[in-house]
Formats: sequence, structure tokens, C-alpha cells
Amino acid sequence: MQKKYCKQFILPSEPCRDWADKNMIERAPVWCSVDLRDGNQALVDPMTLETKLEFFNLLVGIGFKEIEVGFPAASETEYEFLRALIERGLIPDDVTVQVLTQAREHIIKKTFEAIKGAKNVIVHVYNSTSVAQREQVFRKSKEEIKKIAVDGAKLLKRLTEEAGENYRFEYSPESFTGTEPEYALEVVNAVLDVWQPTADRKAIVNLPATVENAMPHVYAQQIEYLHKHIKYRENTVISLHPHNDRGTGVAAAEFGLLAGADRVEGTLFGNGERTGNCDIVTLAMNMYSQGVETGLDFSNMPVISALYQKHTGMPIGARQPYAGELVFAAFSGSHQDAIAKGMKYRAEKELTEWNVPYLPIDPADVGRVYDSDVIRINSQSGKGGVGYILETAYGIKLPPAMKEAVSYRVKHVSDTQHRELKAPEIFDVFVSGYLKPRAKFDLGEVHFRQENGITAEVEILCEGMRATIASSGNGRLDAVSNAIKKYFAIDYTLTGYEQHALSSGSFAQAVSFVGVETDGGVFWGAGENSDIIRASVSALVSAVNNYFAGLK
Repeated sequence: MQKKYCKQFILPSEPCRDWADKNMIERAPVWCSVDLRDGNQALVDPMTLETKLEFFNLLVGIGFKEIEVGFPAASETEYEFLRALIERGLIPDDVTVQVLTQAREHIIKKTFEAIKGAKNVIVHVYNSTSVAQREQVFRKSKEEIKKIAVDGAKLLKRLTEEAGENYRFEYSPESFTGTEPEYALEVVNAVLDVWQPTADRKAIVNLPATVENAMPHVYAQQIEYLHKHIKYRENTVISLHPHNDRGTGVAAAEFGLLAGADRVEGTLFGNGERTGNCDIVTLAMNMYSQGVETGLDFSNMPVISALYQKHTGMPIGARQPYAGELVFAAFSGSHQDAIAKGMKYRAEKELTEWNVPYLPIDPADVGRVYDSDVIRINSQSGKGGVGYILETAYGIKLPPAMKEAVSYRVKHVSDTQHRELKAPEIFDVFVSGYLKPRAKFDLGEVHFRQENGITAEVEILCEGMRATIASSGNGRLDAVSNAIKKYFAIDYTLTGYEQHALSSGSFAQAVSFVGVETDGGVFWGAGENSDIIRASVSALVSAVNNYFAGLK
């Protein structure tokens, strides 16, 4: 085992594994967006004042009731943004703005200047408590670090009383996951002793994984330890602030909620320092997918995604959970077939509970469209997907035996062009390949009479020549087929004959499908007409033309 990277986390001194016996999160936490602070400071080009105002409105529209709007003492833009929110009356009465400040006197005082006139405010004070920060950055003892936290808490309380306001307080032992749990508890309790939280004015204790340095279950044990031992627990909100250095920020938040936390701080799509913060979209949608009312509205995910990318300049990956362009896309033939059958089963059984193969949620719940978002066609796709697109987009229900032939043609086009085909392009392949192939011959007038079963007089147009052939059969289609066989001196067997209406009403179009089977296999054709016989004859002509062309 290599020695450079050793264990950097510290477990509690007692077992804290009650969370592991829980199977799901049963209620949503309090959500706090830190997009305008943590997310904004991670941007290459931080948002302008007006952009931040637009983003604030986006967050309010989604349903966030607590929004960290910035670090007003850090820059003039941050300060002006908060003042603009307050002075323009842009903060709804049911929304609380949160401001961040280090536990340093001049920064705290500047922060209180910025929040003057705001109705609902959380003042969030922090100092780092981790072993690494104590030893390497501050070079202070545990008592000295605790004193920084306590002095900051006292100043917050005094300035709030002097202002005659009822601000709420939040304390973060920054780099909590790198702090001894017992010492973190000691510091937190010392801060709470200053604030004396009550039922109508609860304090928030935020426990950040400032750097994610362990597996999610370690974070859960650290959270559970404070949940069990913190003072004033009934009047304290335990908040999570996971980062994503190990790629498990969402999992850490989920485990932390199981361990007793009440609140989550994070950003839309996980934007934040280094690898980012906890992705609130993913976390909330995970809960939604298990029946939890989250209080956040992501029903128009494409619009939210577009606004996020516009305001931040950050891309959303095509496979980003719930929001990416391709997250519901099935290119695999077996996946497409299962989804198509699942959707059909759901409709037949009139099911209300969602359980469609390969789709963890109903794409429509986040504003996605089945035809263009779910079944996507490329060279990896199968007959089920092609059939699904033709049926849902154009009302064409291919016979089961014909789906494979059509899918091979579609896949061939995709493969040679090295790209995905959209629904109109798939329809074009169907039309040119099966509905209108007339390379060798076509039919002119066709007349029927009751003689020897059914006799058909068929006008055949071939290579500039016209010929009328009479032939009998056990039905109209069979009679026409026998006339074609006689003219071209060929033999085949009619197979796979099906038809259905494309629309309802007196002038409904009918579509028919006909296969002609020879030693070389089955060759398919389709026909469309308001008259079912004409549609069937047209399908037969297409099928025989495909036989002559050697195209199945």
C-alpha cells in the first residue's frame, strides 16, 4: 500500500451506525441554495449584479426558501447585490436570505451594514477547526480556535440586539470532516451556549465536508455523533454542506440525512469549488423518484438547465442525472424494446405507479418529451425503437415481422452517416424504402369482377410499356398478385398482410403492409390510401419492387 496518501478522516470515539438501518429518506430537508455564494465564487467569470438578480429569481421560482446570497464583506459586487435585493424589495416575505462571514470583527460589522433593512436573514459565521488548518494555517491551539468561534458568536448576538432585529444565526466549523468529532462538538456547543437557541428562533449548525476526504458512510457517522450529543438539539437545525472531491457528494448528503440532519446546503447541478458542491437537483430528484415531496419544482428542467448555463457559463453534461440531454435516451435496441413494451403495458393497464424498464422516473415529470428524448435512433438501435418512433410520432404500427427489416434500413443509414437519426429522418427512410419504391414497375387502373372467385384486370406500367393482365384469385389482393406473377413470370408467397387506420372519421387514411416471401427471404412493402384495398395493392407493388431490387 502506497504511503503518500494515508487515512485523513477521524471517526467518532463510539459506534454511530443507526443510520445504516434506514432504507430511505422519508421527508425532504430544508433546502438552502448557495449558488450565489459558493457557486458564484467557483466561476471563472463571476456573475454580474444583474445576472445575480436574475439567478436569484430563478431560485425563488424553483421554490428555495433559504438562499445564501453572498459574502457581502468580500467584494463591492457582493455588497451591492445584497443592497439591491433589499432596496428594490425583491426578497419575497417567505424567503430568507443568508449571508456568510468569517469570525472576524471587521468582517462581521461590514456584513451587518449590508443586511440592514432585510426582513428575514440568517447570518452565517464560520472558522476552520480541522487538524490540518489548526496546525498548518493558523498554528493555534484547540482553545485558541474555539475562542475565535465563541468571540464571533458573541459579536453576532450583540450586533443583532443593538440593531433591534431578530436575525437567525448559523455556525460552521469549516473542514468539519477533518476535525476530531469530539472537538467539533465542543466548539459547536460553546457557540450554542452563547446563542441559547429557542423553539421560535432555532440556531443552525452547519457541518461541511469542505474537502471530501472519506467515503460517505464516514460522514454519516460523524453527523450522527453530533446529532446524538449536541446541546439544545430540539432547538438546533443540523445542516449539511457536502463537497464532491470524491464524486460522492450526493451520497454523503443522503447518508447524512439518514444520520439525523435536517437541512442541506448545495447548488444547482453541483457547481462549486474544485469538483463542486452537493448537486441539489440530483439529491432532490432522487427523493422525488421515491415518492418524497421535495418542495422544489423541477418540472421544466430544460428551461432551468438553459438559464443555469446562460447565467453561469457552466455546461451541463449530456449524462448529468435528470437534467442532461441524453439521460433518458435509449440507443440500445434491447433497452428501446423494453421501454416501448413497458409504456404500452402501462397504458393498457392504466397504471398510476411508475415502473417502466430503464426509466427511473417519468421523463414528462421534468419536461422531457418521449418521442425526441427517450427513444433515440442510431446504428446501435433495434427494431423496438424504430417501431416505437414510427408508431408514436406517425401512427404507423409495423407488423412484428416487418420491424426488423425497417430497423436494418434505418440502422444502415445511421451507420453510413455516423450519426443519430431524428424522427422525420426515420420516417423518410420508411417512406422511400417501403411506401413509395417504384423503381421497376407500377400499376395503372385495376378493375375487379366476381368471376372464378375474384378476377382482376390489372394495368401494369413497366419500362415505358403498358399491359393489361387478367388473373383470378381467392380475394382481390390475391387476384392482383397473380396478375403480377403472370406478367413477370415470377413466384412468391404473400405473407404478413396487415392493415390499420391512421386516423378516425369518414375519410380516415388506411395503411397496409404486405410481405412477399421467396427463396431469398421476405421483401416488404407498405401502402397508404383512404380505400383499404387500394392501400393493400399499393403495399404489394412496393413489396414486389423491393424484391426486384433485392431490398428487404
